[in-house]
Amino acid sequence: MTADLLPPAATLAAETLPVTDDETVSVDALADAVIANDQLDAVAAILHGKQTVVLTGAGVSTDSGIPDYRGEGAPVRNPMTFQTFAGNERARKRYWAGSHLGWRHFRAAQPNLGHDSLVLLERAGIVSGIITQNVDGLHTRAGSRHVVELHGSMDRVICLVCGQAFGRDSVAARLEAANPLLNSPDAVRLAPDGDADVDDIDGFIIPACTVCGGMLKPNVVFFGEFVPTERFASAQSLVQGADALIVAGSSLAVNSGIRLLEQARRRKLPIIVINRGATKGDGRAVLKLEAGTSETLAGLAERLCP
Repeated sequence: MTADLLPPAATLAAETLPVTDDETVSVDALADAVIANDQLDAVAAILHGKQTVVLTGAGVSTDSGIPDYRGEGAPVRNPMTFQTFAGNERARKRYWAGSHLGWRHFRAAQPNLGHDSLVLLERAGIVSGIITQNVDGLHTRAGSRHVVELHGSMDRVICLVCGQAFGRDSVAARLEAANPLLNSPDAVRLAPDGDADVDDIDGFIIPACTVCGGMLKPNVVFFGEFVPTERFASAQSLVQGADALIVAGSSLAVNSGIRLLEQARRRKLPIIVINRGATKGDGRAVLKLEAGTSETLAGLAERLCP
């Protein structure tokens, strides 16, 4: 994808404007489009000539069909904790069933306009790196080269005993071979919180590590776990070397995101927040854009990429 293939921001805004019965665009909607373009111009002026680091959250992936569990109207979650995963076999079986279905969905998802726009901004030397709270791997698949996956990635599995890492595809194949019910949509029902209801939970089989026989876990950070020190240091290094910070599609509800935001604030970096709905960073931002990330990042790429 090249910069000249990105739709102009005005076109993107117009495509989402409500149309009345006589097919005329409302005055209020046109005013909103003008405001949006003015804000994009203001952000582009702030970022011009600056090395910018981008912190992304679930809102960046919603246009790829991956739900945002913290957005407005999202169901209440009861996420798996590391302590429960490690200490409760039945909970671990339910998690693996739900995680497998989630992996299928993630694997089928494709990068969207927001991901592609960040690739263009990186190639143009404007974005120096991306720190993502997402575990879907879409930034890397889109072509972004300098990505810190703060909470890990679902495409890898690790052994909690010996530390051996496995590709998720190989573990998924073993999981399906041991549990044919995973191929029956009536036998496994995915719950809103990412857990799953499995008809025969006691008979469900979780593959063990092929090296030592230890417990396997998707290589993502669970509640109750800390972001690995080395990985967080990489994220901090990106913020330390940046001249500006964009927060895109994140409510900043997770402590690691807030810590990076505070690092940027202490360095007096201009902070831009792009998110539908309130975030914990709104009061620290020089500009908050109440907008979707895909069209906003595309508008910035249009303005900033040569």
